[in-house]
Amino acid sequence: MSAKQYKILLPEKELPQQWYNIQADLPAPLSPPLNPTTRQPAGPEDLSAIFPPALIEQEMSRQRWIDIPPAVLEIYALWRPTPLIRAYRLEQALGTPAKIYYKNESVSAAGSHKPNTAVPQAYYNKQAGIKRLSTETGAGQWGSALALACSYFGLECSVYMVKVSYQQKPYRRSLMEAWGAQVTASPSELTETGRKVLQENPASPGSLGIAISEAVEDAAGRSDTNYALGSVLNHVLLHQSIIGEECLKQFAMIDDYPDVVIGCCGGGSNFGGIAFPFLREKIQQDKATRLIAVEPSACPTLTRGTFTYDFGDVARFTPLMEMYTLGHDFVPPGIHAGGLRYHGESPLVSRVYHDGLIEARSYGQTSVFEAAITFSRTEGILPAPESAHAIRAAIDMALECKETGEAKSILFCLSGHGHFDLSAYESYLSGKMEDCNYPQDLIEQSIARLPKIG
Repeated sequence: MSAKQYKILLPEKELPQQWYNIQADLPAPLSPPLNPTTRQPAGPEDLSAIFPPALIEQEMSRQRWIDIPPAVLEIYALWRPTPLIRAYRLEQALGTPAKIYYKNESVSAAGSHKPNTAVPQAYYNKQAGIKRLSTETGAGQWGSALALACSYFGLECSVYMVKVSYQQKPYRRSLMEAWGAQVTASPSELTETGRKVLQENPASPGSLGIAISEAVEDAAGRSDTNYALGSVLNHVLLHQSIIGEECLKQFAMIDDYPDVVIGCCGGGSNFGGIAFPFLREKIQQDKATRLIAVEPSACPTLTRGTFTYDFGDVARFTPLMEMYTLGHDFVPPGIHAGGLRYHGESPLVSRVYHDGLIEARSYGQTSVFEAAITFSRTEGILPAPESAHAIRAAIDMALECKETGEAKSILFCLSGHGHFDLSAYESYLSGKMEDCNYPQDLIEQSIARLPKIG
């Protein structure tokens, strides 16, 4: 095999100049977000306390293509375009006729796909005169990406890191601090939300819903501060579309096209980023590509959640969004894929799943780490636990091709490396890791507490 066959490198001059907005191609508009107090459709004024005007406009836009600012493209060019790689060694180890490709987003400075939206969010806030950003982070990938982006634009950064991940991943916390961020374990004593949670449960492991509440409370209480979110919202998935747009160009270079596109899915940014450009082709060109979102069985939002309106956070500060949810006060077990421990799903991903345009499946973490080790020992890259969910599904699809003899092309997103997740791998390799399938009765109790919307 030649190097060109192995790694498909898109020339820098081919870097996409626009983000793609899937809202332009949905059969019907999304249901509107609702003001958390009045329960009426939320307008720009409801978001202006924590977001800059440009991001609010993108959040509500149905324009198909949105230009990427030159200052953002300049920073993107530090690591983009990212390589599309054919996993020959993995194919050989599996004995499959399938062709397995992965888009390697781990080559960014932060080690994941998250800077794709962190950079424009920092840029637009800087343009609006904001001095400081607050945010939450699960596994630390989003927090480190925003810390990096803030360092590029001279902004202060405050990160509320889910406590179980704060304890499991100390070096990702160190990375954020190296880029100048202030990192606080959530729930914390710094906010009313955190103090209330700790009063009710001093041993709370935290959740993304709790950390979001703390970060939003922080931002709403200071005029110089806005809030930044690393997933779920429409403008975040818009920025991540650069992943799939690059993939389309790269597949055209090798005269191939994926039969299956796979991404891990927590809030939806990684999955939407790689899948939505292919979904456009499916809608417009009637392509038969299967699009598969993969989530942990410990936090099975799509596969066991309910499609309804819910808050994005525990304290109910955020607008209500129509999405698949396990309930805003749902606290999942402390699995190692901290970036996938979110109770709700992106409204965009939720809608296309509800409409049958994409598929979803869930896995326990021991099966996921087994796939991660197989990938690491064949392709040489240690994946993040979140990315390993996509690898598990890709391997399963390749093994199905082995049984049927079909030579399908399978694409998955390697959303980040696992260099700061070695404690998780130590747990797996020592035989200490356990699966955490969330009990159905607890899910039903959480769903029963959902807000009642007429």
